[in-house]
Amino acid sequence: MNDRFATKVVHAGEGKGKPYGAVTMPIVQTSTYAFADTQEILAFLEKKEAGNPNRRDEYGRYSNPTQTATERKIAALEGGERALLFATGMSAITTVLLALLSQGDHLVIASGTYRQTQNFILDHLTRWGIESSFLADGSAHKLEQALRPNTKLIFCEAPTNPYLRVIDLDHVSEVAKRHGIPTAIDSTLATPVNLRPLEHGIDLVIHSATKYLGGHNDLLAGVVVGARPQLDAIETLRGVLGGVGSPHDAYLLLRGLKTLDLRIRRQNGSGQQIAEYLSRHPRVHAVYYPGLESHPDHLVATRQMTGFGGVVSFEIDGDKDQTSRVIDRLRIPYIGPTFGGVESVAQQQAIFISLDPEERASSGISDNLIRYAAGIEDPEDLISDLDQALRESAVPDVSHR
Repeated sequence: MNDRFATKVVHAGEGKGKPYGAVTMPIVQTSTYAFADTQEILAFLEKKEAGNPNRRDEYGRYSNPTQTATERKIAALEGGERALLFATGMSAITTVLLALLSQGDHLVIASGTYRQTQNFILDHLTRWGIESSFLADGSAHKLEQALRPNTKLIFCEAPTNPYLRVIDLDHVSEVAKRHGIPTAIDSTLATPVNLRPLEHGIDLVIHSATKYLGGHNDLLAGVVVGARPQLDAIETLRGVLGGVGSPHDAYLLLRGLKTLDLRIRRQNGSGQQIAEYLSRHPRVHAVYYPGLESHPDHLVATRQMTGFGGVVSFEIDGDKDQTSRVIDRLRIPYIGPTFGGVESVAQQQAIFISLDPEERASSGISDNLIRYAAGIEDPEDLISDLDQALRESAVPDVSHR
């Protein structure tokens, strides 16, 4: 099938022959699947040993029809042979790392990757004899210098959070393939609407499906997409570690994916308008958005992305308390540590990292940085709300809230 993306988000992975004639894929709420007789068990085991992807389900920790339909849809959207669904994005990331790395191995990781991913690498992989080197933002040209004879994985993220750095995936892939090293990327902020890393030679694509893929702030899920041989090995470890998602979350994710193209295109437009507005505001001294020519990775992003997303980070002229007043003055967005839903969410990210000023400073995220994740509200309303918050928060108002 050569359907376009907007058609795939609705129909891929499901087909029309659903149980009971349902249009929507049902929630198959069971942990155990019964067999009619011993012969059916033997036939199942033969297919399993042969690696038949169309074999029936056995036990809820290994597979589920609702989960399988969701996996097939996401694989189609990313252009991968297979996808594996996990309970959370972190479960997907940690399972990939544990499946591909062994004692004595070395990992190269881009420094802008998700903080909890870095914590897992530094606090846990090191205990098991796995070494790592961090590649600074904007230094993809130094990737080859970071490699060692025992390097077994290159892990990156694009765009990063919160500074939205975009690494050159074609360069990463070229270096990795020349040295025979697998590559993986956390592509949560991009989604397959804006970036398809497999087309740039990356081996594994990971998403926190909790965010844009689900799109409604009502589920937890993660997903890994790639070629069948690598995914088969990761699937085996997923069954051992048990980080499989629930049928209900798979159903919610499948539902959310059907509007992914519409939502992301709206959020792309809002993000660009908000970034351009903020870049002209006298109280804002820095805006981080790949769609702006001022962003250090604008040219790379323009070459490999089709849209720049709904997340805009910016720094105001002021201290921590002045920044908090801007956040508290916002009328439309929720205040919280997430993004990707239909509702806008804003946060002063440093506060979520630590109450200790020294620890916040060491994170590299300034106290006066605001991460604004646009939802699908009218962008003019979002900009008007930002304008009043920046204006009214310039002078403290003790009566507010």
